[in-house]
Amino acid sequence: MNQYLAITSRGLENLLAEELEQLGASSVKAVNAGVRFLADEKTLYKCCLWSRTASRFILVLSEFAVRDDMDLYLGATAINWPEYFSEKKRIAVDFNGTNREIRNSQYGALKVKDAIVDRFIKADRERPSIDREQPDLRIHMRLSREDGLLGIDMVGSGLHQRGYRAEAGMAPLRETNAAALVMKSGWTSEQPLLDPMCGSGTLLIEAAMMAAQVAPGLKRKRWGFESLKSFNREEWMEVHAEVTVKSKKGPARCETRFFGFDNDRRVLETAKANANRAGVGSLIQFEEADASKLQNPEGFGTGHIICNPPYGERLGTTPGLIALYTQLGVQLKTQFKGSVAHIYSGSNELLSCIRMRAESTYNLRNGALDCEMKTYQITARGEVTTSPDGQVQVQMPDVAPEFSNRLRKNLKKLEKWAKQQGIECYRLYDADLPDYNVAIDRYNDNIVIQEYAPPKTIPEETARRRLMDTVRATIAVTGVNANNVILKTREKQKGTNQYQKLGEAKRFMKVHEYNVTLEVNLQDYLDTGLFLDHRNTRKMLGEKAKGKDFLNLFAYTGTATVHAAVGGAKSTTTVDMSKTYLAWAERNMELNRKAGSQHQYIHADCLKWLESDQGQYDLIFIDPPTFSNSKRMEDNFDVQRDHIKLMADLKRLLRTDGEIVFSNNKRNFKMDLEALGELGLSAQNITHRSIPLDFERNKQIHNCWIITHKEG
Repeated sequence: MNQYLAITSRGLENLLAEELEQLGASSVKAVNAGVRFLADEKTLYKCCLWSRTASRFILVLSEFAVRDDMDLYLGATAINWPEYFSEKKRIAVDFNGTNREIRNSQYGALKVKDAIVDRFIKADRERPSIDREQPDLRIHMRLSREDGLLGIDMVGSGLHQRGYRAEAGMAPLRETNAAALVMKSGWTSEQPLLDPMCGSGTLLIEAAMMAAQVAPGLKRKRWGFESLKSFNREEWMEVHAEVTVKSKKGPARCETRFFGFDNDRRVLETAKANANRAGVGSLIQFEEADASKLQNPEGFGTGHIICNPPYGERLGTTPGLIALYTQLGVQLKTQFKGSVAHIYSGSNELLSCIRMRAESTYNLRNGALDCEMKTYQITARGEVTTSPDGQVQVQMPDVAPEFSNRLRKNLKKLEKWAKQQGIECYRLYDADLPDYNVAIDRYNDNIVIQEYAPPKTIPEETARRRLMDTVRATIAVTGVNANNVILKTREKQKGTNQYQKLGEAKRFMKVHEYNVTLEVNLQDYLDTGLFLDHRNTRKMLGEKAKGKDFLNLFAYTGTATVHAAVGGAKSTTTVDMSKTYLAWAERNMELNRKAGSQHQYIHADCLKWLESDQGQYDLIFIDPPTFSNSKRMEDNFDVQRDHIKLMADLKRLLRTDGEIVFSNNKRNFKMDLEALGELGLSAQNITHRSIPLDFERNKQIHNCWIITHKEG
């Protein structure tokens, strides 16, 4: 009997221990990320072929204290390595762990290798060669604080490499983990099994191999133990032959039904090929289908559903995933009442969208990600109806009903108004309810949800759950395709931070506002290129601009310039500090066929440019930041403190009968009318006229003034 360590993923120790006991191992004891046991060679061969959750089997040769590198070297040298394998064998050393003195695993592996080589030399043998890529044997060293374990890997490459998976999907699940999920689900081979998002088929293939009694290690071509002097070839051939016969007969006898669905035809072809290589292709019915429209297939009835849906790490993927999980829950309750569902995911928030109470939870990491599998007993909820084509439907209650009702009310009011106005972009919701602190904007067939930073008094989990409910409810109420919903998190921005770039994909689209066409980008920037609250101001500028020389300062994407040009401006001058936004402004003008030398684009710090420009303008629009300390500006800027100096510079450029339209978004901004009068200027507050209907709840979204030369 030899001492072995079976290595596995953390969380699988007890499953593996049960497996090994059933295979005949003795003195089985679960340890951290592994199982210790005793077995003779024949039992070890069976374990290697049949274990579904082990990654490796290590023949334990020695355990010793490792306080420093000398202890490591002496402990490794004490083993009579020539007793176990020939110097003609190529070896590699795998070193796992560190401690206070041995801080580098590569250094640790080097010391073990030196010890092995020296032991061969002392025995008057040639030194074995080192081959990291294709060794005959792998030496395994495990170090935990001062406890060292040294042995020989009986397997070679990891046992999760079954040999059937030539290709995998976008986020492959390791075969050993897939087997563990199936085993923990409670499914038995008497019950049908369905995966609505099967990808490359790993979960179903592992389950089918269990039901058909196909050994997972049967396709492996090489084993580490074959290079040992103690290898019993006759006994190995006997065990291998028995397993081969059983594995070949199993699929023909198996009556379990397996169903795999995916909406990617290419991935399904991969799944079919994988299943055929595994020897269970005849047992699994693969079909192209969308999980959000999942139907109970003929021959399933009630059984088990298992899946590993995507759960994305980027926030931008969230709306589509929320819709996917939500609709999956609806389809399960509609089509599979009485069945059991097992959903494995790295996002508890997304799992909550299924809207069923979990009977149990099993935690199992997927690589570096903390994931869990929740098990649900499926019962239909909501009002059950029948559609005209005879399909049973479940009308689910509103998610976040208070928010849903408010959004539905806003939509009814604004949708008709926007169509009458000839605008495709407008605000649907702006933190109307304190518990749902978001802004929701519509851009034609797209929705942008911007989350405001929640108060520090709100627990992060609560805020996250409310945000998920907001996205779900928005998709349900508006009917917009979930893939056209963009989620952004934002806080109050200062200065040019509002122009923060989020991505490089350059996903631009065209929208219409009154009689102009504008380019927006809903995903790559924190802002979209179009400030919706300035819509009335842009329209007014277009109406005032005919025959005039127009100046646009802090121009951003030049949307005000476009309105002025389309309104008949004689010339336009657009000034901004960003080359990116100036190029965007020029594209906006070209979309409206406004090009020519009369339209100038100036890359400059607006404040410095104002001090030196000698031009004369009839109509000036300026919408400066509330505050800016940009490194590209020589001085910081505060609109409250500096607006009079700004007006002094603007007055010099303004023709006698000209107008300045001055806007800013500083709350409680106070125009210094006395100082303005001393400059010979007068101001009219037109904020009430400049705030459009969709922003009427937020009277302080901006303030707007018309400034002219003082009469007399």
